[in-house]
Amino acid sequence: MKSKGTVYLVGAGPGDRGLLTVRGAELLGRADVVVYDALVNPDLLRLAPRTAEIIYGGKRAKDHAMPQDELNALLVTKAREGKTVVRLKGGDPYIFGRGGEEAEALAQAKIPFEVVPGISSIVAAPNYAGIPLTHRNLCSSFTVITGHEDPTKDNSSLDWEPLAKMPGTKVVLMGVERIRQLAASLMAQGMAADTPVAMVRWGTTGRQQSIEGTLATIADRVAEKEFAAPAVTVIGDVVRLRNKLNWFEHRPLFGQRIVVTRTREQASQLSQELLERGADVLEIPTIKVVPPDQLEPLEEAIEGLGVYDWLIFTSPNGVAAFFDYFFKKFKDIRALGMVRIAAVGPATAGKLAELHL
Repeated sequence: MKSKGTVYLVGAGPGDRGLLTVRGAELLGRADVVVYDALVNPDLLRLAPRTAEIIYGGKRAKDHAMPQDELNALLVTKAREGKTVVRLKGGDPYIFGRGGEEAEALAQAKIPFEVVPGISSIVAAPNYAGIPLTHRNLCSSFTVITGHEDPTKDNSSLDWEPLAKMPGTKVVLMGVERIRQLAASLMAQGMAADTPVAMVRWGTTGRQQSIEGTLATIADRVAEKEFAAPAVTVIGDVVRLRNKLNWFEHRPLFGQRIVVTRTREQASQLSQELLERGADVLEIPTIKVVPPDQLEPLEEAIEGLGVYDWLIFTSPNGVAAFFDYFFKKFKDIRALGMVRIAAVGPATAGKLAELHL
């Protein structure tokens, strides 16, 4: 009988691919199956082996890839096939992500599972918008509220009177569509109409957008800007610190979407540099490096190296192709003889340096 596999409920973080945990990256690297959510950065899927089965199991508003019961059954089925399954969930698996329900289904089916916490947008999106949820001079607590409760419940579990009177910052997830009702409920229970409010959309990514207002004005601001989900709402005096602490949105390429067309293998470094400058990077490889159909000119050049004074490389790809064939002919780099080597560009020089040239 085939032994059961293990299901890993992995928090993918808030969007910035650099915020995935080390444990999460390690598990993706050895996954047989990856079932991922709508808000997961697709770049993370590249960490999985090329042989891994990639399954979309996301939910956005009324658009569900599959019912939750079907998704739970899928995890159980794949594990019973003896596979290592990574259930990749946006943010943290146990914070408004139905990870608890999935873990219950696995426990009931006696499937081994592990939960890998992730950085939640609850804290990450405000951080990237320059808003600390607590501040010694302003507040010492924060409350997290869902703006989208289970629609099958008869009554809301949110009691707005104590929520409005509770000191500290309020953080609302999935509340964009109900922001007018949310703001009205808080004001009706005594919260000041001029309480600062900020909303952060696609937080921690190059697509991040932020708007500000007050409890009295934020709903109109949302309508005016056509502000849409996914977004995190922050309510409280800490929002006033945004003007001083807004580090991410001031990066030089923030708000710019840049397409990188390099080969998949060569795109990563450039993409990372662009990301660190605030850009929204889309990798669409339009180039594929393949060996030439006719190798005779290269063969002749390598066999006749002794007649050349200089060997000039113009790209890392040229270095790789040349030495791939060179080492099929010669076992020792000293077979280059007295020829001098030149490189065009630092990337080409770096590729040569890997060969200690």
